[in-house]
Amino acid sequence: MQTRTQTIYLRKHADSRSLPQIRIRHKGKKTNGRKRHIAVDSSGLLLAVVVTMAGIQDRDGAFRLLAALRAQFSTISLVWADGGYAGRLIDWSKRVVSLMVQVVKRTDDVKGFRVLPRRWVVERTFAWICKHRRCVRDYETRPDHHEAMVYIAMIATMSRRLARTA
Repeated sequence: MQTRTQTIYLRKHADSRSLPQIRIRHKGKKTNGRKRHIAVDSSGLLLAVVVTMAGIQDRDGAFRLLAALRAQFSTISLVWADGGYAGRLIDWSKRVVSLMVQVVKRTDDVKGFRVLPRRWVVERTFAWICKHRRCVRDYETRPDHHEAMVYIAMIATMSRRLARTA
């Protein structure tokens, strides 16, 4: 019996267009609002999303994301993550959810823009999500409502793609 390995990519996106009552700042990006942590497969299809306030550190949001990912998909074995997810998350993911997390970091000796391996897959998914009006502006006051809107945006995107190919 051959086991199939699935590779997942983790990345976060800080939303700077927030409601006036939400005033938590993301220190690195100097933005107010929320972060969307998403897990996508190798073709960019959304598997899981977690929305947190911008003041939460990246790896703390990833704990919830990896737990949700493991609960829904048992065959995933390898997760590639952004540099912000380094630290104790790697040990926790091995011990608790039995996932191997590899952090993709950029090198400091490279000058200018350089595409990191497989990061474009997640960035493309964020672009697909941001095509929908309710995901661009922060209309939702609750994080779980925003997560639902992200799922709805990806359902609409994928159903349009299926209709084109049929």
